[in-house]
Amino acid sequence: MINIRKIVKKIIPKTIFKKVEPYGHLVESVLVNLWYGFPSHQMHVIGVTGTNGKTTTTFLIQKMLHEAGIKSAMLSTVAYGMGDKIENQYDHITTEQAGKLQRRLREFKRAGVQWVVLESSSHSLAQYRTWGVRYEIAVMTNVTNDHLDYHGTFDNYLEAKRRLFTIAARFGHKFGVVNADDPNAQKFIDTVPRSVSYGIESGDLRASKIQLSADHSTYVASIGKDSYNIRINIPGDFNVSNSLAAVAVGRELKLSKQQIEKGIAALEGVEGRMTVVDEGQNFKFIVDFAGTPDAFERFFASIQPIVKGKLISIFGSAGRRDVAKRAVQGEIAGRYCDEVIVTEEDDRDVDSNEILQEIVRGAKIAGKVLGKDLFVVPNREDAIEFSFGRAKNSLDTIVLLGKGHEKTIERADGEHPWSDIQVTRKLLKKLK
Repeated sequence: MINIRKIVKKIIPKTIFKKVEPYGHLVESVLVNLWYGFPSHQMHVIGVTGTNGKTTTTFLIQKMLHEAGIKSAMLSTVAYGMGDKIENQYDHITTEQAGKLQRRLREFKRAGVQWVVLESSSHSLAQYRTWGVRYEIAVMTNVTNDHLDYHGTFDNYLEAKRRLFTIAARFGHKFGVVNADDPNAQKFIDTVPRSVSYGIESGDLRASKIQLSADHSTYVASIGKDSYNIRINIPGDFNVSNSLAAVAVGRELKLSKQQIEKGIAALEGVEGRMTVVDEGQNFKFIVDFAGTPDAFERFFASIQPIVKGKLISIFGSAGRRDVAKRAVQGEIAGRYCDEVIVTEEDDRDVDSNEILQEIVRGAKIAGKVLGKDLFVVPNREDAIEFSFGRAKNSLDTIVLLGKGHEKTIERADGEHPWSDIQVTRKLLKKLK
């Protein structure tokens, strides 16, 4: 079916294909739901959507449910599975195509799973790939400009995300969990009969006494007369926000204070999300999936205060994606980082130099100077190795952004095996 779609895509003009594509996915979704017997209807489903934070939030909720003794499963960008048997998946896709999605849901149903946490992308919602999934709790982490190359306008993108809440308003708990710090929060709150908002700056459920460190964060979550002492083992104040969403879900499912606190603290990390790579080198190296202007702003604003030496960033910007974000990413990195190294990131069939120069333009706006604190190293592996020479001591931190957990890199001649974490480990071992 996927091969047929690719053939049709080549034959039909792009503008027409874009209009008819969702209906092709809808037909596929209806057929596979009939084939697999609408598996989600025999389970409870929590959907997590947002521009950033979906994966971490999905992991946190599923881990919390599992630790509480609830038979749970998850499907996310980086992994899927049941209970504590979570396996990595390496597709460059957040929400699976309908056939694979429904097949895995049927596996969960047959294994007796009660609750499924499903990371739900704007593409999958707009294209009806999740048709037939009976969401009853919807979680929104945030909504900022992204994927406008597909959706066309921010309003279209927002409506695709809100569709998750429209579905959840019809089934089971009919409940929404909404980031109150997001300017679009009210639109999501108004979509469901019941909701709770959360946030650092505002919301029903609020974080206070936040203590950030290089490898974890602690804070107090408060709502009404209830409070929770939360420890999350993934650093960054944006992950404080993500874990608040998990607390809100735990409360809706009537988990005890101890179950919520223990469940969130039990998650040790998520691959490619603030992942520390340590091979005994005398500097810190972190890999993260951040790849949008909003994710950059959140990431750097969170990590800069805890870096005692130089902050050095390595990143690119994907080809055949939002062109406008390239210079913005460069400007944000240039503003926060002491040094910026620009490199490839799934350039696909787009001229690599064109992408790199757009990023450079943004970094220069922030005051960076080529050859001094701004460097262009087109090959990603070379860029990682080059960065080692820019770090001088244990106070310095290098961050490699954009690909995180992904296991391939897309170049003009096709897909190649790749892992930011594994390539970095290999190169660090050579330093010994």
